[in-house]
This record gives sequence, structure tokens and C-alpha cells, in this order.
Amino acid sequence: MKSTQVVLNNLLFEQAHQQGELQLGMLHQINSLGIKNAELRREYFNDINAETPAIANYVSEQKMTLFYSVPEDLFKAGNLNPALIEYFQEAKKLGVQYLKFNIGEFEAWDAENIHQIQNLLSMGMAVNIENNQTPQAGRIEVINKFMQATEKAGVNIGYVYDLGNWRYVGQDEIKAAEQLAAYVRYIHVKDGFGTYPNATTVTLGHGEIDWQKVLEILPKKIPVALEYPTNSSDEIEEGIELLDKWEAK
Repeated sequence: MKSTQVVLNNLLFEQAHQQGELQLGMLHQINSLGIKNAELRREYFNDINAETPAIANYVSEQKMTLFYSVPEDLFKAGNLNPALIEYFQEAKKLGVQYLKFNIGEFEAWDAENIHQIQNLLSMGMAVNIENNQTPQAGRIEVINKFMQATEKAGVNIGYVYDLGNWRYVGQDEIKAAEQLAAYVRYIHVKDGFGTYPNATTVTLGHGEIDWQKVLEILPKKIPVALEYPTNSSDEIEEGIELLDKWEAK
């Protein structure tokens, strides 16, 4: 897999985050590994307003592509989350190109919701939803329902296939890939053992998930992110190398 396709999610630096490192420092590390695509995590900010200018300047200078993981719901009680404008404005100031949410409490796209989301999408960022680790927003049938309705409504929102989260809701990642591949615009890869209620996440290549088969099913030439906690830069480099070797097969 070409390095231009690989994204490093800042979850890789969970240990450093716990020790107080800011996301700007994580971007420096990602850049030093020869990767130009990084995914910020909103929950990792200590003071987003204070940290934003330096991040925006750095990614612009280094010509990096920025993804932004926002662990908030797109919908609240059947309507668009009123806080979305705040998240979109944050992303714009950071220089983000790809923005990600959870589905939340979705019922249907009505005229008002469509009008509101189109205004937000006009800010120019690609927006995706992700299967998380909850039955409410992380099961195949839920993702399928949302994506079918979104496509029918003509709303340009895509889907992030998270490889490791299926085990946490007791579903099969291969079946999920087969049923949802048409909607996938971005992939999060990781490895793991077991399934609900005993699912665990481990670094890529050290679990029992057939991640190579999943990548064969899903669309090619889209961003693929390593997203799991690591203990060293060696583990990050190992993940990058595994993706590189998979492409070479």
C-alpha cells in the first residue's frame, strides 16, 4: 500500500497522550515516519482554541492531509445535533479535510435536516459516519439503514469501516465488509481477539482477525488508517510495513 494512502490515527500515541503530549507533537512524529496523513482526535485536545493555530500552520507548511475524529453524534433525538456547527468550524480552522462522527439517534432525513446538513457540507470537508462499539450505532443493519436513507436523500456523507469494532457488537467483520462495501470511503484497521462480551483490540498482525481478507473485499485506493494504542514507534512502523506488504502481494 502506498504511503500516500496510509493514515496514522493519534490513538497510536495513547500512551504519550496520557503523559501529557499534545497532538501537535504527534503530528511531528507522524511526519517523521514519512506519513503525510494524520487523524486528530477531538478528545485529545486540552485546549482546542489554543492548540489550533500551531496545528493549522504545521499541516499547511508540511503539506499534510488532516482527518478529524469527533466522538459525537450526527443526530440527537431524530434531528441533526445542534452542536455540529461548532465541530465543523473547529475542523475548518484546523485545516481538516475529512470529518467523522457517530450516527446517533437517526430516524429519517426530512427537508429541514437535509437543508441544514447541506449548509454544513458546503464548508468543503468530506464527512463520514463510523460503526462504533455500541448496538445503537455499530451494527450492520443500523449502518445499512442510515447509508441507504442518506443515499436516497442525496446527502453526500460516506462511511468509515472500522475493522475492530464489529467484535464489540457481536458481529462478523467479513459479513460487514461484504454488505457495506459500496458505502466505504475510509477504513480503520486494527486486530483483535474474541467477540462480545470479551472482545479485545491488539496491534495489527497480532490478533486473529483476517484483516487481509477484509481489505480484499473493501474498495481499493481509499485512505486506510492504523487505529489502536501502541507502546513504541516500532509497533507503528510494523503496522505501516504490514500494509505495505499487503499491497505488494
